[in-house]
Amino acid sequence: MTQVTRRSLLRTLSAVPVAGVAGALPVMAQTAEFTLKYGNNLPVTHPLNIRAQEAMDRILKETKGRVDIKIFPNNQLGGDTDMLSQVRSGGIDFFTPSALVIATLVPVAAINAVGFAFSDYNQVWGAMDGGLGAHVRAAIAKMRLHTFEKMWDNGFRQTTSSKAPVSTAKDLDGLKIRVPVSPLSISMFKGLGAAPTSLQFSEVYSSLQTKIVDAQENPLPIIQVAKLYEVQKYCSLTNHIWDGYWFIANGRTWERLPADLKTIVSAAINDAGLAQREDIKKLNESVVGDLQAKGLSINRPTADSFRAKLREAGFYGEWKGRFGDEAWALLEKAVGKLA
Repeated sequence: MTQVTRRSLLRTLSAVPVAGVAGALPVMAQTAEFTLKYGNNLPVTHPLNIRAQEAMDRILKETKGRVDIKIFPNNQLGGDTDMLSQVRSGGIDFFTPSALVIATLVPVAAINAVGFAFSDYNQVWGAMDGGLGAHVRAAIAKMRLHTFEKMWDNGFRQTTSSKAPVSTAKDLDGLKIRVPVSPLSISMFKGLGAAPTSLQFSEVYSSLQTKIVDAQENPLPIIQVAKLYEVQKYCSLTNHIWDGYWFIANGRTWERLPADLKTIVSAAINDAGLAQREDIKKLNESVVGDLQAKGLSINRPTADSFRAKLREAGFYGEWKGRFGDEAWALLEKAVGKLA
């Protein structure tokens, strides 16, 4: 089918009522044999939803109208915890939780967020498209959830501060930094000598503004959208954690689909995930320039001192024990020796 451009799709979506992206689908979808729901927490303009809409249009066309997957973006069906519960119960059919979200159900799913594990995207995709990803998908399958092979990108997390650039691990000593409510993140920053504080994201801007904390960490597009450059001076591209989205389906829903339809749905969703990865890569490159123009000082530290500090603190040894020898060996096969 003719590829839908980002611009043309956004024009289409701007004319769609609040009821959801699904309203943009052709009339023939009304007679679909399988009408399914896909929920996520991102706005319709995010590359994940743009590429997902392309996938759903392709599925509708290639199944000749038999499968109609309606997208409900931007938390329309609830927050991450709600949607994870719904996809397990069959209240919704598809969901894209980040690895840290699904780790609340399947702990090994958080292994991609081990601090300073990945040096670059080649290592990320080598692991998550390879043995490590297969191991995590097998663990998720035990919860009667089907996981598509290609993970979608959420990006590397970076560090901002109002005090000074973070160039080496020593710069984190005693730094009051906001982290999400994640045991792995708290453990990592404590191991690095910082003073992490878990706060909801809605509190981040005001906490930085009032100096409750001096620093925070997030992917670049979130730093941009939340205007954190207004209350921070320095942005260090630490790449300390990589996180992505697993595209999952309710197990019973997936089993109901005939084999030929499964093939079409899988191909469309996996292909869209690969395209979304490229979108995020380009978006990150443009955001760096934009943040610099808005006054953030950018620096690019290497991972060596941070990894050394985490080894010394016993961080890698502790999490190797938590994730298990098999999963850890698959991680180290992709990234080299950590523990």
